[in-house]
Amino acid sequence: MAHRRFCLAVAAILSLSAPALAADPESCKTIRLSDPGWTDISSTNAIASVLLEGLGYAPEVQTLSVLVGYQSLKNQDIDVFLGNWMPAQQKFVDDLNAANAAEVLVKNLTGAKFTLAVPNYVAEMGVRDFSDLDAHADAFDREIYGIEPGAPANENIQRMIAADDFGLGDWSVVESSEAGMLAQVARAERAQEPIVFLAWAPHPMNQNFDITYLAGGDDYFGPDYGGAEVFTLARSGWSEQCPNAAQFFRNLVFTIEMENEMMGKILDEGKDPKAAAAEFLKAHPEVLEPWLAEVATLEGEPGLPAVKASLGL
Repeated sequence: MAHRRFCLAVAAILSLSAPALAADPESCKTIRLSDPGWTDISSTNAIASVLLEGLGYAPEVQTLSVLVGYQSLKNQDIDVFLGNWMPAQQKFVDDLNAANAAEVLVKNLTGAKFTLAVPNYVAEMGVRDFSDLDAHADAFDREIYGIEPGAPANENIQRMIAADDFGLGDWSVVESSEAGMLAQVARAERAQEPIVFLAWAPHPMNQNFDITYLAGGDDYFGPDYGGAEVFTLARSGWSEQCPNAAQFFRNLVFTIEMENEMMGKILDEGKDPKAAAAEFLKAHPEVLEPWLAEVATLEGEPGLPAVKASLGL
């Protein structure tokens, strides 16, 4: 009898030291992700999607503008957003907080930055600060190249223009896509023409172009050249409904180098994001263990071997 009690005690201790994996309900199978059309978020969404599929989930990525994406999160039409750049998107977060509509799952990236930049040959003309731009207004055609309409970064520039800060009151923002903006930068570089544009890291533009980030924009983009952190948000209540999937997203933390590599596969090599993600994961299997720690498949089986099998590892 004593021996039996001892065995039961050992079993209890083992069960505490190795918590059982819990399956999510079937209602959690489809996970709706928002993508504003930025390659960094396309990259992280693709990595998440490949891993989630290996776990038996059905990720659904919806391409939505930043504004619509946040509204969809607020309306519970989106479950998870991997691209909450802070502090640039503070007003959207304030709106979500006021409605108790979302929660932060994790800070998924540190060391990012986001502000205006010029090619190095323009910096050599004496343009190294926001305050240097207007002295060369004619050379720039009084235009600052931005990204898609509604993006917070574009709105920051519009606020700067509306306030006539740095003498930019008669300038305008050229709104485009990320790809369209970078195509314009490439054309300007080939012709050695002045251009000022939104730039950020992580992004392969930092390897593809010789660029100088402009100082002086702290009031609009934050200190340290728009130094940023990126967070993963979930709609309110989702992490309680789908705790296993939520654990996965809490584990999913990236580095600048990871995202640069992924984005290069998409932008420079022309790979489909999910194909690029599968290639990245096979080349870096060491990321799987921390990303899948204490994560199960949808059916409640251990997640790591299931994902390895799905990747052919």
